[in-house]
Amino acid sequence: MEEKFLTDQGKIRTHNEDAGGVFYNGSGQLLAIVADGMGGHKAGDVASQMATTIIQQKWQDSPELTLPEDTEAWLAESLQEVNNAIFEKADSKEECRGMGTTVVIAVCAKDFVTVTHIGDSRCYILNESGFKQITEDHSLVNELVRSGQISRDDAEQHPRKNVLLKALGTEENVVADVQSIGWETGDRLLLCSDGLTNKVTDEELHNYVVAGTDAESTGKELIYLANERGGEDNITLIIIHHELPVKEGES
Repeated sequence: MEEKFLTDQGKIRTHNEDAGGVFYNGSGQLLAIVADGMGGHKAGDVASQMATTIIQQKWQDSPELTLPEDTEAWLAESLQEVNNAIFEKADSKEECRGMGTTVVIAVCAKDFVTVTHIGDSRCYILNESGFKQITEDHSLVNELVRSGQISRDDAEQHPRKNVLLKALGTEENVVADVQSIGWETGDRLLLCSDGLTNKVTDEELHNYVVAGTDAESTGKELIYLANERGGEDNITLIIIHHELPVKEGES
């Protein structure tokens, strides 16, 4: 697999509250995570980095996960552990009071991907069926769209667009959405924070991901575009290409 993690402070924020990365376990399985922190005085970066670090450590020690149901269970247990850690730190330190983070995680096996998320950081997949968002934002405006109270066009300009209904670490118990889907050689994943999706449309994301020859250049182009359109938020993304491994002697 080819993968690239990129994060950018943007053009307005004084620091980056996003975190994430791409990590491998002992069996060579890939886990990708994007976390977008918020709340408290500079505590958003504490929450997002805690989520990333705990998941990274647990993943490096995890056994190979060969079944979707085992992967889903591992992610559910791990996210509850992360939630507990962030919640306890926010409760015990005044400067961290109210902090939390969105999170989107993808575990990539050879023939399936398991994706879990809390908040409005997203995961998209490009495959033979096209390009689609496979996560559902846990946000006020998305709930209004789902219930038919506003249109998707209205949602883009809604004054409470950034209000989340769910985040990691803000409550004692949280239930993440999790799903497993098949994936094949040639498929591509995009994980990202809302610093990207608030500035770049799904159609534009599709065009860049499908046309990109490599993950790094595609990611840099998308970050440049988001910054050109204002860059008011931190911008974080991961692009993963599911490719056949190169055999010894090939180039």
